[in-house]
Amino acid sequence: MDKVDCVVIGAGVIGLACARLLAASGREVVIVEREAAAGQHCSSRNSEVIHAGIYYRPGSLKARLCVAGKAMLYRYCAERAIAHQRIGKLLLAVTADDLPRLAALQAQAAQNGVTDLRWLDQAGLADCEPALQAHAALLSPSTGIIDSHGLMQALLADTEAGGAQLALASSVQGLRATADGLVLQLADGYELLAGCVINAAGAWAPALAAGWQDVPRETVPTPYYARGVYFALQGRSPFSRLIYPMPEAGGLGTHLTLDLAGQARFGPDVEWIDKVDYTLDPSRGERFYGSIRRWWPQLADGALAPAYCGVRPKIAGPGMADADFLIQDASQHGVPGLINLFGIESPGLTASLAIAEQVAARVLPAG
Repeated sequence: MDKVDCVVIGAGVIGLACARLLAASGREVVIVEREAAAGQHCSSRNSEVIHAGIYYRPGSLKARLCVAGKAMLYRYCAERAIAHQRIGKLLLAVTADDLPRLAALQAQAAQNGVTDLRWLDQAGLADCEPALQAHAALLSPSTGIIDSHGLMQALLADTEAGGAQLALASSVQGLRATADGLVLQLADGYELLAGCVINAAGAWAPALAAGWQDVPRETVPTPYYARGVYFALQGRSPFSRLIYPMPEAGGLGTHLTLDLAGQARFGPDVEWIDKVDYTLDPSRGERFYGSIRRWWPQLADGALAPAYCGVRPKIAGPGMADADFLIQDASQHGVPGLINLFGIESPGLTASLAIAEQVAARVLPAG
């Protein structure tokens, strides 16, 4: 049986970020990925937004790691020439009834260390984005967009430069703790002994952990899946910034994002489903028009075309309070060397480098 220092399960942005730090420390690292290529799920099916840190409960991992990860990600993009733009975002109070919520988000953002937000009244908003119709807005200048594929390519290149190996089409079947370490069993019968295992399997992380004999079932959260579809705007966008209405249950509302080529897309919506399923129902676009026209009345009929969809890997379901990131080690589940990452949804992309630091701190000796 071959032995390595660390195995990372999942080659999405979180798994790659963790592997990069561990390999840089001199650890022998193997990344196992069940798909034929890296980053096929959450990491490539999202809004590609670098979030500021506005929405998350003060003191939570989401709040702290988003703010820290944002700064780290901008630095990393500059160092590695990863395509990105600090484009800015407008968070809207579409009506006067939204104003208290907008003010509360501004106060919460300040608690999280986001102190650069600027309040715009109707006149200021008209100067900023003339096509918008809203009562007021918060301008977030540190919100940006990123080429998520370019990010993953850079992370993988750094990881492999550190000596790590990526094993594609390698599905994990089981894990057991032994006196010598953790034995990882792959679908082809191959076994690998590791000093530590990082479960960064995204939407499949809870199911994997629940199937491992040494992990207490009560320590594994119930997974929930929220599918969100995106529709692309046909033609040129009149907006130069990201446009977000007030957050809604399960997500951040049907917002407008721009890609690095200036193409606008709307979404995602929220549809609770029983398993990961990327089926895109084009008819869902019909309900987008009314939502968008609340703040952009000029949206023309037939202007939206189906683009893609993603699934948020949640650990809180419909009607529940939003859950925080869950970074779980032996102090929670009792299995030395195992790190489980649960509920790494948005702002996971923004927080990826900071999440990796949290994981590395649990694996690598202090100092």
